[in-house]
Amino acid sequence: MKPKKKFLSKEEYDGQEIQLLDLLAVVPEEDVWLAGRHSRQTRRAYRSDVMGFMDLFGVRSGKDFKKVDHRAVVMWKRYMEEQRLKSSTVRRKLSALSSLFSHLVKYGLIKDNPVREVERPPDSSREGMTACFSTEEARSILDAPPLDTVKGLRDRAVLSVGFQVGARRSEIASLAVRDFHRNRGYWSLRFMRKGGRELSVSVHPQTARRIDDYLAASGHGEDLDGALFRPCGRSWKNTEMRRFLHPDTIDRILKKYAAMVGLVRGFSAHSMRATFVTRALENGASLEDVQQAVGHAYPSTTKLYDKRRFDPERSASFFANY
Repeated sequence: MKPKKKFLSKEEYDGQEIQLLDLLAVVPEEDVWLAGRHSRQTRRAYRSDVMGFMDLFGVRSGKDFKKVDHRAVVMWKRYMEEQRLKSSTVRRKLSALSSLFSHLVKYGLIKDNPVREVERPPDSSREGMTACFSTEEARSILDAPPLDTVKGLRDRAVLSVGFQVGARRSEIASLAVRDFHRNRGYWSLRFMRKGGRELSVSVHPQTARRIDDYLAASGHGEDLDGALFRPCGRSWKNTEMRRFLHPDTIDRILKKYAAMVGLVRGFSAHSMRATFVTRALENGASLEDVQQAVGHAYPSTTKLYDKRRFDPERSASFFANY
């Protein structure tokens, strides 16, 4: 683990011209725009957001940061709206910049946070936009991978963790063999959630059986520190193939088998998560239990994944007959 970078003193900050990347580098990610978040994807997004603002306004030094006021932030907000970015994206970018300025205020490098004076776009969404599979579609996808290859068994287990556990694609990709364990008599998976929180989740017996079948075929069930789900190329038994899958691979696995059952667009790995939330709630699981299972901090976030309110059969469009 790399040591944290030393903060510049106020005098050093005033007197030294710092280039764009160097300026970001003097402030540890964990304390600035992440605000305690440890997700690699969040760090990448927040860094990109802050650098986008700095690049647009030519911020290249500590002195440049001191000249930024709420008018510049308002201009940035309007620029993003003119680019027709989603309200959620604009809010995230403003939050990233606000987090950076709050940190600079905390360490006495600037006096005020100009982002706080800028009104954020309203969050009017009552339901998330992630597409959800029907029960029949989910069942077809779960059974699509072949049973006679290691790759097929791997994909069956991956899909089961997505549909029957509701894990994020990054969480599925980062599972180690030791994360598949017994807890109070039940097979469970240990996830590292956003913010660095660990959570053990009991899994559906079908999911446990599929993981068992995959490990028996692949032969790496005793490699506890190694990746649970691994590449399955021609040399899958090579020691270099102990590496973890990239989260994008989880997306490709889902899309591959969705296409095999005739679903060629509009779905992603996140659709498995939305389907899990909806199906669990439909079958009587409490909102609190589902919220804990998927690792949401607030029940309002879990509700965004609940598609029970969406009833396509009652769409007014079906009544517009001509």
